[in-house]
Amino acid sequence: MPNHALDPTQLRITINPDLLGFSDTSELLQHPLSWIGQERAEAAARFGLSMMQPDYHLFVLGEAGSGRTTLLYQAMVAAATERQSAPDLCYLYNFIAPEKPLALHLPSGQGRVLRQSLLQLTKSLPSDITQCLNGQDFKLHSDHIEKKFKIVTDQAYSKLDKFAESLNFTIHRDDEQIVFTLLDEKGEILTAENLLKLPKERRIEIEQAEQSLREMIAQYFEEFKGMKKERDIALMALQRHLVQPLLKLALKKVQQGLLQQLRHNNRLKDFFAQIESDILDNLTLFETDNIEEEKRQIELNRIFSHYQVNLVVDNADVQGAPVLIEDNPSAYALFGSIDYQFENGKLKTDFMRIRAGSLLEAHGGFLMLHLDDLLTDDLLWIKLRRFLRSKQLQIEEPGSALTSNASVSLEPETVEVNVKIILIGSRNEYYDLQEIDPEFMRRFRVKVDFAASFIASTKTYQASAVLVANVCAAAQLPHFSAAAVARLLEESHREVEDQKRQSAIFARTEMLLLESATFCNKRQGRVVEVMDVSAALQARMLRHNYPDLRLQETILEGEIGIVVRGAEVGQLNALTQIDLGDHSFGTPVRITARSFAGEEGVLNIAREVDMSGPIHDKGMLILQSYLTGLFAHIAPLALSASIVFEQEYTCIEGDSASCAEFYVLLSSLGEVPLKQSIAVTGALNQYGEVLPVGGINDKIEGYFRLCEKMGLTGEQGVLIPFQNRPHLMLNQSVIEAVEQGLFAIYTMQHVAEGLELLTGMPTGLSAEGRVNGYSSDTVLGFAQKTLLTFRRACQLLQHPRNEHRRLPTRSGK
Repeated sequence: MPNHALDPTQLRITINPDLLGFSDTSELLQHPLSWIGQERAEAAARFGLSMMQPDYHLFVLGEAGSGRTTLLYQAMVAAATERQSAPDLCYLYNFIAPEKPLALHLPSGQGRVLRQSLLQLTKSLPSDITQCLNGQDFKLHSDHIEKKFKIVTDQAYSKLDKFAESLNFTIHRDDEQIVFTLLDEKGEILTAENLLKLPKERRIEIEQAEQSLREMIAQYFEEFKGMKKERDIALMALQRHLVQPLLKLALKKVQQGLLQQLRHNNRLKDFFAQIESDILDNLTLFETDNIEEEKRQIELNRIFSHYQVNLVVDNADVQGAPVLIEDNPSAYALFGSIDYQFENGKLKTDFMRIRAGSLLEAHGGFLMLHLDDLLTDDLLWIKLRRFLRSKQLQIEEPGSALTSNASVSLEPETVEVNVKIILIGSRNEYYDLQEIDPEFMRRFRVKVDFAASFIASTKTYQASAVLVANVCAAAQLPHFSAAAVARLLEESHREVEDQKRQSAIFARTEMLLLESATFCNKRQGRVVEVMDVSAALQARMLRHNYPDLRLQETILEGEIGIVVRGAEVGQLNALTQIDLGDHSFGTPVRITARSFAGEEGVLNIAREVDMSGPIHDKGMLILQSYLTGLFAHIAPLALSASIVFEQEYTCIEGDSASCAEFYVLLSSLGEVPLKQSIAVTGALNQYGEVLPVGGINDKIEGYFRLCEKMGLTGEQGVLIPFQNRPHLMLNQSVIEAVEQGLFAIYTMQHVAEGLELLTGMPTGLSAEGRVNGYSSDTVLGFAQKTLLTFRRACQLLQHPRNEHRRLPTRSGK
């Protein structure tokens, strides 16, 4: 079977900057930004944002850095301009139940007008009413009432006085009391001493007369109270009569300042009527000589505070529907809150301390949330689920530990909220949530799926260049030359390890862009060039690659046994990738195998000590299945073999070493040496076909760097799956070594191709080999002889009478 060494031109895609159509990105600033490679996500987002029906919230899934937040925000803003302006939301004082403030939706901007009008009303009305009550008109009418009251009371007093005189008593008023004195026949005051000198009969008469007078005085006071009450009612009626037109005119001005449609709003009409009634019921507070001025002013301020408007959502300055991003979705930030303050050792609040959350502020528009932020609080998650189900929101007070010390408890009126939520999450979170909370996910019927990569084309290259131009302009950076943009695009291909696809994680491109511009500024360049991009990439690698360098040092110092020259039986260099999150790199790992006569089959030592993952174990089982299939004509196999990753002390996962494991096993069986200069990576299926693996560029470059430090001989290289060819985006040093014949990259479609390359011998695999066995001068032929020897050995061990016979050795096959 042929071995395919790749040509240097196949090891990397090179983008011609002349085909990009510009000299530097400053020429692209007039071009609009687009959803680069995310056409499906864009269509889904526009559909979801335009859908007016309930429960069509959007779940945006994709990797962080894919532009999902930025692009969705732009789409939200665009969709918001096509919607009507959202209403304002006010809370009003509830005159009937003060603990239950009333909610009022007003057209955009009218909340501010109403608040300002009522604020002006509360400032001007006290002085207007006081002036009215101190005016000439009120004085004339009140004097008439007072005069009438005085005449009536004087008549009553005169009547009482005559009655007292008829009983020989004289009376006079002392504040709220009437003092009476008994007179003798001469009209002089009868002293207590003289009273005792009177006959008993006379004293009894005087006592009876005194009792009659007392009853008459009590009757007088009752009549006086009634007359006073009539006077107060008349004065109050006069006050109401004079103030009511003033009130109606003031409230009418407030109404006239609002839109025509609001003049018939029932809640507003009731509110204005209650203001009028409340003021008329408290007109005594406007009498400056009625009570102490300080107390009067405090009470007056309390009354007028009820006429304010708590404008919790003000959309006066919002064009179209509101668009919000809530980056800190606590219960208060999302659902609103009620503020409290300490006063005289007690917590106090009122309707003016109600605060709206993001959901109320986004009513009629769009609200973006990140799923990670919501999942940190179970109670918040439950509240959000309930809200999405009912679409009703009530602002709640703080926890009971706080409100237990509160003198007033508020229960604001529930508000119906119409908001479209855009929830940002990962792909795994989306499917996990769909399984554990299907009810919640039924509210998010629009799935906006951001791809991690997309097919590259001239169009996507140009759109990416426009993105670079806009980032440069926004951050005030030097623009990029066409060649530098081409280098950025090549790195985008490298990120996804695909010559046909670009990475959709533009955050990485932006990060490289910023770092490249720094190097340009350092050399005082006008535009960013390729050397600046290369310098940024090199600097980034130096910041992160210490673990890689340290591992190579241990290999070069002999602490880890890696051989890149000569040939060995049952030993081979496999390639693995180590991903540390901020940096990934490839390194060779030594795989060895030993085989013996027995019936245990292939033993994975790592699995026996719980150091291998399920995918690696799966690869080993596939290997064993393929091996059994190769020698089915001499089955059952009498084989015990062990395979291990030498000096590997962490968990082994993945099946990319299954080809290398197969080679060391056959090498051990057939005692056929394998070239140590060629490292291998590739997964195996049950038919010997080689499957592609990940991290191919890191693996190749990691092995190349090690060989370069040990000394390139021209024999070193790597053997990779044929299907990994489109994934190659190798750095220039590897490509130059291949061009000079110092390093080679081979591919294989079937595992047999690699076997010939590594042994220099024919495999022996042919169509008739399965039936008649393998030729003795092939790799599989040597392995077949060993397996037959193992079988005979096992058979002899089962029959003790044959123990005197000498067993054939593997070297004497």
